[in-house]
Amino acid sequence: MQTVNISDFRANLLKYLEKANSGEQIGVTTNGKLLATITPPIQQKQQAKQQLEQLAKSAKIDDVINPTDSNWEANE
Repeated sequence: MQTVNISDFRANLLKYLEKANSGEQIGVTTNGKLLATITPPIQQKQQAKQQLEQLAKSAKIDDVINPTDSNWEANE
């Protein structure tokens, strides 16, 4: 992760945001202390697709037949 002083970050904001958009993390510091981490945007669609793919690996057909404590209208 690249770190940059806050004054340099402010002076070159667009440059650092473009780096973050391309996948790089940037730490923003003041007096050597980390204030924030700028991260790439979350690709929600891609993240959801990955989560579904993980669930599909362990899912079982007919895994749930009905709730244990009540009847479903569809089963009546």
